[in-house]
This record gives sequence, C-alpha cells and structure tokens, in this order.
Amino acid sequence: MARNRPDPKVEALSATKTLNPHPERVADEAFGASEFFDARDLVQVKYEMVRSVKTGGASVSAAAHAFGLSRQSYYNAAASLAEEGLSGLLPGKPGPRGAHKLTDEVLDHLEAQRTERPDVGPKEPAASVVSRSGLTLQPRSRERPRHCSRTGVPCKPRWWRS
Repeated sequence: MARNRPDPKVEALSATKTLNPHPERVADEAFGASEFFDARDLVQVKYEMVRSVKTGGASVSAAAHAFGLSRQSYYNAAASLAEEGLSGLLPGKPGPRGAHKLTDEVLDHLEAQRTERPDVGPKEPAASVVSRSGLTLQPRSRERPRHCSRTGVPCKPRWWRS
C-alpha cells in the first residue's frame, strides 16, 4: 500500500516561508509553459514580476495582476531587490523590529531618574514613566537594555549602570 508522500520542494518552500499561498493566481504564461518556473516559489514569482516591469516593459498593475500579487507587493519587492539583491526577496524575521516603548526619550528619562536617585531599583523610575507617559513597562523590559553589545552578551540597561 503506497502512501502519498508530500512533495519535497513544497516542504522546503514551506520550511523557508517562501511557499506561495496562492499559486493558482499566477497567470503569467512563462509559469504555465515551462517546468523551470514554479508558481509555488514566492521568491521566483516576485523576482519575475519585478523583471517583467523593469525589462519587459509591463505596467506595474498588469505585472501584479499577472503574477497574482498586489501593486504594493511589487513596490516592496522592487525596493528590496534594489537594496539587498535577491536575498531581499526572502521573508524577514516576523515580529517587532526594535524597542517600541523604550525609546530614546524614555531611556533618557529613566537615566535622569537614576542619576537623581541612585539608591532606587528599576521599578520606581519605571513607575514614573507610567505616570508621565501612560506607557506600561513589563518588569523584564525595565531590566533589559534597549541595545546590548553586538556580541549578544547580556548587559544592564544604560540607565541602571552605576
């Protein structure tokens, strides 16, 4: 009794988060005429979409429609390709891209509080941030620095250093 084994390419694309969720929307003739072009490969679809505009003279709207993507996807892909090359089309790491609460202004305030009252722990200066700006800071956020050394070695927040 033979079991249906999943396609290894689909597994690889899925593992790298480059599997096109809607390959059926790709209507470009190259993807239907050749086995080289794979509508399941989102990186290839985006690259070919940008290429069709840059070298093929297609309009952005027509290219986006032919490749089953939005115009915004075209502009994002074109910018990423121009800035980073082909690796720019690979999906980025999900989640926030930096400290969204511990901004320079908040850290400067916390540092000033630490300078004025060096005997208090991290909870009291952080409470003043809550009363001043309405931000709620979790305990770990108050203890963790916004930026550590590039080696990844944990360090204390700049406002907590003595």
